[in-house]
Amino acid sequence: MQRIVECVPNFSEGRDREKIDAITGVIETVPGATLLDVDPGADTNRTVVTFVGDPDAAVEAAFRAIAEAAERIDMREHSGAHPRMGATDVCPFVPIRGLTMEDCAELARRLGRRVGEELGIPVYLYEHAASKPEWKNLANARSGEYEGLAAREGKPEWKPDFGPDKFQPKVGATAIGAREFLIAYNVNLNTRSRNLAHDIALDIRERGRRRRDEMGKAIRDENGNFAMAPGLLRECKAVGWYIPEYGAAQISINLTNYQVTAIHDAFDAVEAGAAKRGMRVTGSEIVGLVPLEAIRRAGIHYLSKQGSYVGVTERELVHIAVKSLGLHDLSPFDPNEKIVEYRLRREGALVDRSVHDFADELSSDSPAPGGGSVASLMGSLSAALSAMVGSLTFGKRGYETEWEEMGQIGLEAQVLKDEFRLDIDRDTDAFNDLFAAMKLPKKTADAAAIRDAAILEATKWATEIPLGVLERTIRTAELAREVAARGNRNSLSDAGVAALAARACAEGAYYNVLINLDGLADPEWAQKTRETASGALSRVRAITDGIGKDVRERLESALSAPQEV
Repeated sequence: MQRIVECVPNFSEGRDREKIDAITGVIETVPGATLLDVDPGADTNRTVVTFVGDPDAAVEAAFRAIAEAAERIDMREHSGAHPRMGATDVCPFVPIRGLTMEDCAELARRLGRRVGEELGIPVYLYEHAASKPEWKNLANARSGEYEGLAAREGKPEWKPDFGPDKFQPKVGATAIGAREFLIAYNVNLNTRSRNLAHDIALDIRERGRRRRDEMGKAIRDENGNFAMAPGLLRECKAVGWYIPEYGAAQISINLTNYQVTAIHDAFDAVEAGAAKRGMRVTGSEIVGLVPLEAIRRAGIHYLSKQGSYVGVTERELVHIAVKSLGLHDLSPFDPNEKIVEYRLRREGALVDRSVHDFADELSSDSPAPGGGSVASLMGSLSAALSAMVGSLTFGKRGYETEWEEMGQIGLEAQVLKDEFRLDIDRDTDAFNDLFAAMKLPKKTADAAAIRDAAILEATKWATEIPLGVLERTIRTAELAREVAARGNRNSLSDAGVAALAARACAEGAYYNVLINLDGLADPEWAQKTRETASGALSRVRAITDGIGKDVRERLESALSAPQEV
């Protein structure tokens, strides 16, 4: 499986396009690294860069960009609205595919060591790579910003993880870390008041605001630190600021874990805070990129608030989210440019072809796509039919007790549909990886050993794809059973076909598991995998047999019933 890591370095330059282009240009010189987004801000005087790549390419690209920034940016001349402490202020690694958070922490340490030793830049590790608990929070590691770095010199508690323990006036210091996907998100207000905006930020951010006594004086605890009243949203950092370029104030938000606090949670909280102060939200903006799931959740949230059917297509969920969050307020929001997964799509994918073109490719003498891709397609069609029946049931008189459940079934079916669609290409990619492994040289004992190991790994991956398809089909069949039993009676035949498509998917995926296990060099793994596949297939057969019997009996019964004249 391809391993992909995201890297999001932030550079303390947002106005000079020549410098920005020079820094981002070196990223594109690294094979295996793909530059996804460059988002400069003139008032913040900061550019957020997003690129992805395999682990080694990501580390190399990050190093080259940090080195270029050190040459191009002089922190003695820098000013901007955003907190910062170095030419490259932060450089986090984010796991995307095939890596753990600890893997990313190790990448941060690798990069940090190299930046410290080769570039002479003080490096502080933060978040999941932090060497001490107090630096896990970036705000603590960056405390005092650039202007406070000189005072750190020689203090043991501020000794950097890598690089010189000495103030570097030109480049400052850099924070390198590993973290969950951070969503940089700004909510726009119909005011120029930075104070009003920041007052809302204090309400919503996790850290909250200082507690005050009856006289309005800030309260301190027994250690002399300010006592804080926690804010509304966890995993949320926020400040209020005024952006002259927009002629409006914003709440600038970092959502450090959107699984805990979602974009729509932040938007709704700001909207409520603005209304309480006689203001209104005019829209919002995503800085950099955003995960598809975060946008999907927002679409589901706002459809639910409307009492509408949530089991709609991914495209519709994205549309609703963009409209509801006002993401077009300051500039056009293009999902193909701003959503991570859409930027990673490759041209020429099988799933993007027409039915005509896919069938033609399937009928050619190329061994891929083949039966595995077709099995995945059948799973996608099954889930799509269940979503359709759910939609045709939701809102219909006589089915009121089923509306909520049909909405949830439709939502789940849409997710399954899209996963199966991705498997159409995953199956073909896995076959191509296996074919490439078989073509490796084998003239020497060492080369043959490398080839054998590559073939084993590729074969396992080529087996895990259809196994995953097969296991996912269990739930797909269960959804078909639900819509057949409780859905719109006029769509009973559609539910029956959903069951048949699920059965075809499962049987086809099982065949593809078996053919890859034949002669596998790891017999214990092969036996365990076969048992798992056999158990999954038995479950799908039992479910779909029951659906088929029920649907046939009900359809035949309706056909034989007396007709009114």
